[in-house]
Amino acid sequence: MNLKKCDDDISKLARETAPSTRSPTETCDMTEILPIARQPKCFATMAAVKEEIQLGPPESKSEPCDKATLLDNGEDFEMLSEDDENDLSDLPPLENAEREKITKTEQRKETVQVQETVDEWMEVLGTKLLMKKILVVGQGEDTRPKRGQLVTIRLKTMLENGTVLDDRESLSFTLGDGDVMQALDLTVQLMEVNETALIFTDAKYAYGCQGSTDPCVSPNTSLNLEVQLLQVVDAPDLEDMTPQEKIELADKKRERGNFYYQRGDYVFAVNSYTIAQKVTGSSSRVDITPEEEAELLDIKVKCLNNLAASQLKLEHYEMALKSCNQVLEHQPDNIKALFRKGKVLALKGEYSEAISMLRRTLKLEPSNKTIHAELSKLVKKHSEQKDKEQAMYKKMLGNPSSVASLKCTNKQSWNVNWKWLFGATAVAIGGVALSVVIAARN
Repeated sequence: MNLKKCDDDISKLARETAPSTRSPTETCDMTEILPIARQPKCFATMAAVKEEIQLGPPESKSEPCDKATLLDNGEDFEMLSEDDENDLSDLPPLENAEREKITKTEQRKETVQVQETVDEWMEVLGTKLLMKKILVVGQGEDTRPKRGQLVTIRLKTMLENGTVLDDRESLSFTLGDGDVMQALDLTVQLMEVNETALIFTDAKYAYGCQGSTDPCVSPNTSLNLEVQLLQVVDAPDLEDMTPQEKIELADKKRERGNFYYQRGDYVFAVNSYTIAQKVTGSSSRVDITPEEEAELLDIKVKCLNNLAASQLKLEHYEMALKSCNQVLEHQPDNIKALFRKGKVLALKGEYSEAISMLRRTLKLEPSNKTIHAELSKLVKKHSEQKDKEQAMYKKMLGNPSSVASLKCTNKQSWNVNWKWLFGATAVAIGGVALSVVIAARN
């Protein structure tokens, strides 16, 4: 409100209500009245001003002060009208204020949740043999990699006491293909891009009871792995890869399968060989030379042979037989495929077919001592099986001597009958021929 207008109203009111003791010519001293209306609470009403004018200012025991002090101190106390009191235009809308409050609460909750996640170990498999703890938060759950994608990580391998065994700035692999230790395959898929995590792994999910030479890890050793997920990209389409890229990729997967086979991890070996076989057998939109095609076929045959060997170890005989037959479709005289097929048939109890397959193999490689030994063992087993079958038949038929004599008697009687029939037939034919000759002469 305009301060000058307020002062004019107060002056007018003062003249109307001035005490009668003052002469008409005596003017009202406004310095006594205006300070009342300008008290610091600033919500004075006109009635209060009127009452103060009629009664006069309160007596004060203190020394009189300069009456213009309150006007000259620079304070600007406004009197609010009823309209001003109801004006809420300067306040924020209730809805926006509530939203701001909710947003701040959610932010505090997220901050607490992130802090709790960073400070806590997470059991990956629920057995405390593989655990993960976030050291640096990543870019969000939507950046987590999926199986089959190509990931790049920074990896530091340490013992539990903190001794660093290996530190790699960049390591790339296909997630879920078994290209790295199982602990990394299981935990990296739970990480976000730019996240750094500390992973504790038991030897079971690291290098097992055999340890490793690169890096140098003793058998049955638990490890701490500090991992940072640097990049996640989709794996290249096999059809768009050049023949040379396919050869390199398939050979890499085959070598990983050999690594698992030598360690006795036949399930992982089967997985790696199967992936390598898929690479070699994929169609291509890129031109390929006969030499490159032959090289891919050679890798495919090697993978199928090794796949059959792994399946034999796992006692998956039907699958092993199928792998051997696939090799023989491309190379009918492949020694390894023929030999393993013979072993599979023998394990299935088909001794005659197995012996035939091993003899065929031995003709192709007569000096192979392994084939000789396997064939001799198989012939012996086959003979023992025959003896057991004959003994079982004799036991089922009762007295074997009487059965044998009965068979002999029946055989002899059939021999006598056949001789007599043959002689009678010869005599009859001779008589007919003689009759024809005599009739012709007459």
